[in-house]
Amino acid sequence: MQFISGYRKTFPLLLAALGIAMPMAPAQAADAYPSRPVRIVTPAAPGGTTDFLARLLANHLSKAWKQQAIVDNRGSASGVNGAQIVQEAAPDGYTLLIPYHQHTVNAALLPKLPYHPVNDFTPITQMTAGGLLLVVNPSHPAKNAKDFVQWSKTTKDQINFGSAGIGSGGHLAGELYKLMSGTKGQHIPYKGTGPAAIALISGEYHYNFMGLTGAFGQVRAGKLRAIAVSGPQRIKAAPDVPALAEVLPGFSVVGWYGVVAPAKLPKPLLTKIHAEIASYVKSPEFGKVAENNGSEAVTNSPEEFRQFMLADMKKWSEVVKSAGIKVQ
Repeated sequence: MQFISGYRKTFPLLLAALGIAMPMAPAQAADAYPSRPVRIVTPAAPGGTTDFLARLLANHLSKAWKQQAIVDNRGSASGVNGAQIVQEAAPDGYTLLIPYHQHTVNAALLPKLPYHPVNDFTPITQMTAGGLLLVVNPSHPAKNAKDFVQWSKTTKDQINFGSAGIGSGGHLAGELYKLMSGTKGQHIPYKGTGPAAIALISGEYHYNFMGLTGAFGQVRAGKLRAIAVSGPQRIKAAPDVPALAEVLPGFSVVGWYGVVAPAKLPKPLLTKIHAEIASYVKSPEFGKVAENNGSEAVTNSPEEFRQFMLADMKKWSEVVKSAGIKVQ
């Protein structure tokens, strides 16, 4: 027994002399975290909303933790490449991902997705929630949401709706609208939000569910008319624009952004990271930024975020299957 006791005392000293670090217990690791830079992988190109939120968070964490948080843009393959990098990383808190709504939609669109969007990650917290804006050309007969639903149910014209591409948020929102309203409509995919907006302004199709920030810019310029927001309720940024759910109960398309880590992140680390990010998301500073971008700040527990993503996957899987959407 005396030998074992002495061995326990001298073994760590021997490892230290050899330059070998003893593995820390999870609680100790959390206390020391972070002791080096943290990488925030952004599954999108620089300049977009995902990148913007990632840089806001990185700036805050760098100050709060006194360790640099570095944004790593991996914008390709609808976010799959960036997500896979994080999924394969060590669960040590030094690699985080800023997923957005496409993260769960990919499970419905891509049968050979190399990971499970929820189970192969550690959900930390949601950061924002925001909808899309249903817009039409100013010459469209519908002036408001009630008019629009009535028009789509009674018009004898062939209805066309556009989006930024097959499987985009606007495409899925349009398909959900058709399913819930019992109306028909031909989807016209464009190569990005810009070309889709230009085509709608030119009168090439009837309606589009566009990202709030870009859509409101066109509305303020008088080039498009706002009909309704896609979320379950009106938003602070545009209180006069109704939610489509006011005339089509249950309709809800919510875009979101959040933070996840690799699977099996130790509980003490998860608790520490969640507390810091949630505190920032609840701050007036972040709330104002979210509102200016047409969304709202949202934070929840890791388990609540997990259940939210699972429900989002289920919802869009059903829409994709019903609409027969296939990505080439």
